[in-house]
Order: sequence, then C-alpha cells, then structure tokens
Amino acid sequence: MPDIKHFDPDATLETVVRLFWRQGVASTGIQDVVTATGLNRSSLYATFGGKQELYLAALRRYLELRSQPVFRRVAEDERGLPAVSEFFAGLIEARCSGEYARWGCMVSNAHAGAENSDPEVRGLLDQHHRELREAMYAALTTAERQGQLAPGTDAGAAADLLALLAYGVNLRSRAGADAEVLRGTVTAALGSMAA
Repeated sequence: MPDIKHFDPDATLETVVRLFWRQGVASTGIQDVVTATGLNRSSLYATFGGKQELYLAALRRYLELRSQPVFRRVAEDERGLPAVSEFFAGLIEARCSGEYARWGCMVSNAHAGAENSDPEVRGLLDQHHRELREAMYAALTTAERQGQLAPGTDAGAAADLLALLAYGVNLRSRAGADAEVLRGTVTAALGSMAA
C-alpha cells in the first residue's frame, strides 16, 4: 500500500523556500524547518531527505518558479533596452518593498554563502547565471537590431555586465540600499550602452 501523505509537499516546499531565502541555509536548522512547516522530522526526511536535499529542492523550486519565468519574459520581449530597464525596475521594486523586501535573491544569497562549495548547489548557481546572462544577451541583440545600442557596444560583454549588476542589486538591497540609489546605478549602466 502506498504511503499517504497527510500534508501538501508543494506547500511545504514553498514554506521551506521562504525560510531558506530569508534566513539563509547556514542560519536555518532542521528545527526551524519543523517549526515553520508544522511537520515532524520523520515526515520531512521521508519526503525530502536531509537538510541538504531539502535545500536543493528549495533552490530548484526558486529557480523554476521565480527566476526562469522572468528570464523568459526578458529574452522573448521584442522591445530591447526597454525590456531590460523594466526587468531592473521590477527587480528593485521586489527587493526594496513588499513581502520579500530586504531578503535579496535566494540565488545571490547562495553565491555569497558557504553553501556554494557544494557541487550540486554550484551547478544550480551556474545554471541560473547562464540563464540570466542569456536573457540579457537576447534582449541586447534585439536592442542592437533596433539600433538602440551605442556603436561599438559588445552585446556579450554588456550582457555580462547586466548579469553582474542584477547580483549587485540583489545583494545591496538585502543590506538595506536605497531603491533610488539602485535605480540611479541601473540608469547609468543602461545609459552607457544606449545609442
């Protein structure tokens, strides 16, 4: 007879995502997870495995539900630089106000934490970086086709710059940076590549 779960694994995983995102993996013990989810350890272990497996599942969920849809929108947007500008405006808004204000980005937080030494975590971080950079590159090549980029702008190098800028916005917002200052930095970066 199959094991019947008396809880929703998806809802539980979403709770865990928020916990690791807000507190970080190093500061979150399994008792924190038990308290936040209301589940006992044996149910958590039977469903997700240990803390590391649970963290990996949470990080994958974050990528799938929060990062990748945004990256796809940017890559598929036919407006070029306005799409990039809108991406950063949304990022700053999300990081500086609302429910997740000052949490940063779960991926950026992992880049800055000790968990990035785990090969599976590193693989997910590298995947996120590739997808972010590719989205920026797609938007910039659209911008280039539309004559929006300054002559001589290297779309690849500019995509690298914008990906790093996104990580910077995430980390600085977590540290309490002012949204207006972040907007000014993004405006300067985009202005340096615009025609």
